Amino acid sequence: MRHGEVHNPQGVLYGRLPGYHLSELGHKMAASAAKRMAGRQITGVYSSPLQRTQESAQPWADTFKLPIQTDDRLIEPFNRFEGRRAQFGPQVLANPANWPFLANPLRPSWGEPFVSIAARMLAAAEDAWIAAPGGEVVLVSHQLPIWMVARSVQGKRLAHDPRRRRCALSSITTLERRGDRFVEVDYQDPAAELLAASVDFGAV
Repeated sequence: MRHGEVHNPQGVLYGRLPGYHLSELGHKMAASAAKRMAGRQITGVYSSPLQRTQESAQPWADTFKLPIQTDDRLIEPFNRFEGRRAQFGPQVLANPANWPFLANPLRPSWGEPFVSIAARMLAAAEDAWIAAPGGEVVLVSHQLPIWMVARSVQGKRLAHDPRRRRCALSSITTLERRGDRFVEVDYQDPAAELLAASVDFGAV
């Protein structure tokens, strides 16, 4: 699951910066996701260490009476533009200081390599699956890491257009173990009714 809306009035790329917590709407989004799965056999709740994901995991922990287990591998990727106002389009190229970081968008050169993100996320999923005493586990993470998992299990190239990511706030991407691999079996937007009022600005 992806975290809910973040309180980000300055509109910066918050990345791994501390202090970025859920907005009031974000808390409602996270609660709607946990509510959607009420009645399922959830046996584990894992979260990225960042505040917004820990807060998004709390409704799951409360609903299913489980502790939140922190896994650093679920964290947001590092990004060289972290802390700046989010910029997209030609204005990024207008500053020569940005050019070295934009040299290879297929890696990408401005942050953690896509292959690294996918590898750590799939390893976290594998370990959570092995540790599960049956039932299902919930991993609360961030947009890009979740999208890297989705593209990996679909057999698609990891390089992509960030504007086309299918990973809305508080969305749930469900994997199932089949043989020696994971496959995607479902995608849901439990907070769909809240998305129109949300601001999804600041993901790397």
